[in-house]
Amino acid sequence: MPRYRSFALYWLLLILGSTPAMAADPFASAGNNASLLQADQHFLPVEQAYQLTITLDGGKAALEWAIAPGYYLYKDNFAVQARDANGALIATRIHAGKGREIYDDYYGKNLEVFYDSTLVSVDFLQPPPPAITLRVTSQGCADAGLCYPPHTQYFTVDFATGAIAPTAAPAPAVITASSVPASSLTAGSVTASAPGLFTLLGFAILGGLILNLMPCVFPVLSIKVMSLTTAHAHRHRVASHGLAYATGVVLSFVAIAVLLLVLRRAGEAVGWGFQLQSPGFVTALAYLFFLMALGFGGQLPLLINPGRLGGSAARGNGLGASFLTGVLATVVASPCSAPFMGTALGVALTLPPAITLGVFAALGFGMALPFLVLTALPGLLRRLPRPGPWMETFRQLLAFPLYATVLWLLWVLGRQTDIDRVLAAAFGLLLVALAAWLAGRSRRVPGRVVAAALLVAGLGLPLALPAGAPAERPWEPYNAARLDALRSAGAPVFVNLTADWCITCLANERMALASDRFRATLKQRGIHYLKGDWTRYDPEITALLNAHGRSGVPLYLYFPPGEPARILPQLLTETIVLSALTAPPGVAAAMSGIR
Repeated sequence: MPRYRSFALYWLLLILGSTPAMAADPFASAGNNASLLQADQHFLPVEQAYQLTITLDGGKAALEWAIAPGYYLYKDNFAVQARDANGALIATRIHAGKGREIYDDYYGKNLEVFYDSTLVSVDFLQPPPPAITLRVTSQGCADAGLCYPPHTQYFTVDFATGAIAPTAAPAPAVITASSVPASSLTAGSVTASAPGLFTLLGFAILGGLILNLMPCVFPVLSIKVMSLTTAHAHRHRVASHGLAYATGVVLSFVAIAVLLLVLRRAGEAVGWGFQLQSPGFVTALAYLFFLMALGFGGQLPLLINPGRLGGSAARGNGLGASFLTGVLATVVASPCSAPFMGTALGVALTLPPAITLGVFAALGFGMALPFLVLTALPGLLRRLPRPGPWMETFRQLLAFPLYATVLWLLWVLGRQTDIDRVLAAAFGLLLVALAAWLAGRSRRVPGRVVAAALLVAGLGLPLALPAGAPAERPWEPYNAARLDALRSAGAPVFVNLTADWCITCLANERMALASDRFRATLKQRGIHYLKGDWTRYDPEITALLNAHGRSGVPLYLYFPPGEPARILPQLLTETIVLSALTAPPGVAAAMSGIR
């Protein structure tokens, strides 16, 4: 199937609800654009986390990864393909040794992984030619909470000399019409007469149309259309507002495409929705949608006012506002479009730049098309419902899709960072809502000052948490067998039994168990730190609680070598913890008496 038609079929399947991944190179049938969790700049680059070395052994190849501490590779995610100089596939079989089984939170099941290093042997099921190209794919994660997208590397292998050298990925074939040989085309040589290109752009326009129904975009479009129903005097002038809105949408999509192409040319592995990889951007979007929802719901009447927008349209001015509304619509579309068509647009980025820009422009045109048609055809405007009390009810109803989008963005933030940052953002949103409510009720300066202070506090609360990569955790998960093994070996052990719903536990961890002095003491004295999470029922944790006369968390135990447990108080300070860890032998009874 010619590639134009394949890509158009991709869009069709995507629009119908399917999300297959199509290849941009002859080696694959699945793209590498989807990521499991979003990358953080403080984690090691994938090439440093997993360093691959290839050696030849007769007619076989051995792939050995040196894995950085705290990182691991999935056993089931290795893939190797070999092709000769003509691109013909050479049958291979790979074998990886026994790994370590862990419970993977993302997949929700036990998976076999490799830490430190792993060796994968590649058998060629047919005699390989003297020179081949290997395509090696692997995928790994960091214990600190980041999973990399599948990582693909290419190597040229010369069996005659034993030389192995990294090489660039094969250039993607240019999409062509069925009547034009692919080899005769270069980037930019596709003309408007190619029917496959028209099909591709048509499906991109259709995808843009569907974006208007997404909960991120529909309220913005609806409120803009509602403004037209209040513009009676000069309806012929609203066409210019339609053009301004469409220009804002299309130029925004094209600008994003240009940025993506520039970043990819610079070597950055980015795709559509890359901006959502930033926790700061996700948090800002959540605040934006929340403020928009408050405006739609009437708590911020000056933010969204259909009457004022309509007045601008009637007078024929405010074109800049319409243009900026188009830009805003594109920005707010990113959370909904990334999961909806992120993979398709990722594939579009592998095409020649001129076609990529055309696809993104077509997507923006499709998104702007409904408003553009309404403003260009006065007959359709006359069919719109007349202004009335229903507009206020409908506007308030549109707030709820925006609130739903805020919840989804907070979930994304939680997957990227941790529950503490989500709580900070949620509490900040609460302060913003309180500020909006107080501003609406206050008619005097003191009340408005308090509202402004609450707004500033709400907006700044997420910034109060330290940014950057999560620190290396000094603990390992608690289980009874591990505790018994450490005690049998004569190692000192500190046990922290906690739960996410235990406020006292969380406060103790922040105030006493997260300091540099606490970590330094653990390291200097060789103390093993076991953390038991009782957020979900765990019979081993329950048994340890019962063994020390407790029915709930928190419980802090220090086991010096050869001594019974020292039970620490339920309310901790750094001084209390360090005193327990550094107290000389024979004080177990004294420490245990502090309950």
